[in-house]
Amino acid sequence: MLKKIKGRAPEQRPEQLNLGRMQETIFSARRPSPGSPEGCREDDSKMRRTSLLLNRFATKLFGFRLENHSMAQLLATSLLLLVVVVGSLFVLSWRRREVCVASYDSLTRTSFFSSGVYGLASDFGSLGVPWCRSKQGKTVEWTTKDLLKGLEEFVPIYETRPIKNNIYGMGFDHSFGLWFMARWLKPDLMIESGAFKGHSTWVLRQAMPDKPIISLSPRHPEKYLKKGPAYVDGNCTYFAGKNFVDFGSVEWETVLQKHGISDISRVLVFFDDHQNELKRLKQALKAGFHHLIFEDNYDTGTGDHYSLRQICDQPYIRGGGHSCFRDSDEARLRMKRKMFWAQAVDIGELCGEGEAWWGVRGVMRDDFNHSNKPITYEEHFQNSRYVESVLDLYWELPPVAGPSLTHQTRYDPARAADPVIEDGRFGLFRRLGLSKLDASVFNGYTQMVYAKISASGS
Repeated sequence: MLKKIKGRAPEQRPEQLNLGRMQETIFSARRPSPGSPEGCREDDSKMRRTSLLLNRFATKLFGFRLENHSMAQLLATSLLLLVVVVGSLFVLSWRRREVCVASYDSLTRTSFFSSGVYGLASDFGSLGVPWCRSKQGKTVEWTTKDLLKGLEEFVPIYETRPIKNNIYGMGFDHSFGLWFMARWLKPDLMIESGAFKGHSTWVLRQAMPDKPIISLSPRHPEKYLKKGPAYVDGNCTYFAGKNFVDFGSVEWETVLQKHGISDISRVLVFFDDHQNELKRLKQALKAGFHHLIFEDNYDTGTGDHYSLRQICDQPYIRGGGHSCFRDSDEARLRMKRKMFWAQAVDIGELCGEGEAWWGVRGVMRDDFNHSNKPITYEEHFQNSRYVESVLDLYWELPPVAGPSLTHQTRYDPARAADPVIEDGRFGLFRRLGLSKLDASVFNGYTQMVYAKISASGS
């Protein structure tokens, strides 16, 4: 028998205490079953709360209460659901319109294009590529296969360049173009107007290791050696610094004789001096030169000098001529493209006073934009007729590769010829060694052009 102690309850075993706690927990957590009186009372309470909310909604909406009106309750519930659904759809559509795309962001742009909104493959030339007409309609001898073969050879050469960060100078596309054309033409003498730090001199030297170079530049490249990498060539005659002479003022007959050049058709002239290209074309023609390369062949509405591309941008040229009508298809397309490409030009930037779109808003720029001369469309048209009368060949260097490969953010593909390596061909891009290069070297494309000229009528 257990002894009872006055004033104290019998001691409970530990297992009895645990069992009691478990039962209390179970009972406190248990909810009434749906069919039980307690469950019915709880459901009734929920219904009353819902009905109260619906009554308030309907009273404000219809002006009467829904008590004892089952059909009215059903109607109000349906209307409430409809409002919720329509509101959700509105919010979703509004959020879609709010999607922000950072300007010139290559990853965002590539994903945007790949989603099917803008197909990159069909992007090139969609706004037209104004191509200067030559006298006989001739074209260059080299093909895309030749360019691909040249790329395979040039990439390892480019990796040895002395000026790794050639900011404000030529990038990869134009470096390759200059090297390729110099190699193909095999000149006996190369002339460059505008040397900067000497990168273009180095490129010409890689193309023709044993041929002389004449370099014209207001500042001698050796001056840049004090601040960083530069290139000075040992087999180059410099008209630079204190000895600078502008291309149009050089006595070329005397200079060529000193270099032993008897056939002027064996000379290649490279312009990277940001001067009016119509002026340079006339000066070169007067001196008797035939083979010209212009590094910065700016598109209409851009650049710091009047270019051949701007001159040849005429309504009778495929892709040439523009309308300043702000509700046109061109205006809408240009506005969209402005989001993604630094050099894209919308109608507001393209058109100046009096709807002047030629040159840069009706202005013929020269000398790094230090000189600006407004010209009429009639003058612009006559300039194009003159250029066509002396052109034997006109060829714009295409971009090396599509922007989904290079991640370039500058030029607008809609105003460029098809690239040598099209978008999507990453295997070829990588095999040629281009994927190893920094993306910044592909951001300098400005439609480099080769022009072969001769006097009108010849």
